[in-house]
Amino acid sequence: MVPNSNVQKILLSTVLLSSLVLLLHAGAKPPQSAVATAAAPANAAESLAAREQGPTPMLDDLRELCDTIGGRPTGSKACDRAVDWALARFSAAGIESTWTEAYTIPSSWVGGADQAECLSPSRFPIRVASAPFSAPTPGGQSLEARVVNAGDGSPEAFARLGESARGAIALVLTPEMKSESDLFGEYGRDAGMFDAAQKAGVAAVLMQSSQHGVLLYRHPVAFSGTLPIPAAIIARVHAARLARLTEQGDVHVRLDLPSRVGGAIEARNVVAEIRGRERPQEIVLIGAHLDSWDLGTGAEDNGVNAAMVIDLARTFKALGVVPRRTLRFVLFTGEEQGMLGSEAYVLRHAGEMTNHVAMVTFDTGSGHTLGFYLNGREDLRRPVDQALAADPDLGPFEDSLELIDGTDNFDFLLSGVPNLIARQDFGPYLPNYHAESDVYEAVNGPEAKKNAAVAAVLLWGLAENPKRPAPRQSHAEVEKLLHATRLDEQMKTFGQWDEWMAGKRGASN
Repeated sequence: MVPNSNVQKILLSTVLLSSLVLLLHAGAKPPQSAVATAAAPANAAESLAAREQGPTPMLDDLRELCDTIGGRPTGSKACDRAVDWALARFSAAGIESTWTEAYTIPSSWVGGADQAECLSPSRFPIRVASAPFSAPTPGGQSLEARVVNAGDGSPEAFARLGESARGAIALVLTPEMKSESDLFGEYGRDAGMFDAAQKAGVAAVLMQSSQHGVLLYRHPVAFSGTLPIPAAIIARVHAARLARLTEQGDVHVRLDLPSRVGGAIEARNVVAEIRGRERPQEIVLIGAHLDSWDLGTGAEDNGVNAAMVIDLARTFKALGVVPRRTLRFVLFTGEEQGMLGSEAYVLRHAGEMTNHVAMVTFDTGSGHTLGFYLNGREDLRRPVDQALAADPDLGPFEDSLELIDGTDNFDFLLSGVPNLIARQDFGPYLPNYHAESDVYEAVNGPEAKKNAAVAAVLLWGLAENPKRPAPRQSHAEVEKLLHATRLDEQMKTFGQWDEWMAGKRGASN
């Protein structure tokens, strides 16, 4: 039985629809209210922020993603399940326009049951986790070899080993990670280290974990192709013990890394959108990556922000708040393999990059949002500050001009699109980075909810503002920015510069 009030609404809707049909058949234009949403409420930003900080299903979604699906490397069955799950969550939120976009990643990698053991001078088990896209131990068999201490893994350290390195397992010692710069330093070391290791003829590389105790994590060592040397993270305390033993004499280790590298596979991004009421062709995009590594369940990196993107769409829909421009919500995959999903998105939508007014991404777990990285765009400072000022209780914020290469804004940056990354507190994020400990319990729920409120207010301000936040940069302007900020040097280290120069990365304009 339908309540009387609902019957009246149904009858009224039927009358209005009949009138509209008659007008259309008569050749008259429908009333403006029938084709466009009314002007947005003046307090939209506060309403959005209040709902996001209230009892939404965001953390329930995160728990389901982590506990039911778990770790989800791109190319795995778990990642496929996560894509289907996210699509269903958007649809359940009432977002009518949802779809997936397929793309191809050049190679896949699946970890195995990694094992290691010290054989002499004493026998004890060693905890290891293979490095994504490194080769397995030869022939699918375990490798037994002498350990040599390669110090910090620099070319000079390998050179000092001389012939003693040939056929040995090289142990590389790593400082304990305490800051963001330590994290980027760990990545910056790799290219030179593995070049030197190959020249030295080592059989495998064990990299000391930068996390305390016996905590392991996935540390990608190759983004384009497969590293021909087997490589793994070794528990910090076990690496220290091996290093001390090498000072006393020969040390032998058995290493078994049965990871598998496969050929090209299909992956998918998830897309949902709420069409703008006045300028639907103009897009403000918010994204987060849905994929993760597999030792933990991908809660901080980056399940919490994937759940947030879904919740933002849910909140805008539930409140009926439709800004001038279209809001596009994207969950990228392939981020951990080198931002492949966002690269594929930019290439697929190259013809409409000029219509992408702004791109925002969150990728630092549930850390407190301190402001936003403007990625070299001083002209973004004022519109971002204006948008966030709509709810001063969320601040204060401090933005940074620093350019970031390492998350899904990157190809938008190369395409000249105004792009923003949440500048979050790294403190809670670093201890669980790619690690076994990156599970649901690691997330700061109240802070994650506040981050969602910040994102909602920013999205509203960028999408509702009558003016674009900033113009799209030309190819020449982007290249000038890369040189001026020395991001070009980082791109060369990560093997991205040649793709940019060849026009394979970053949509041209």
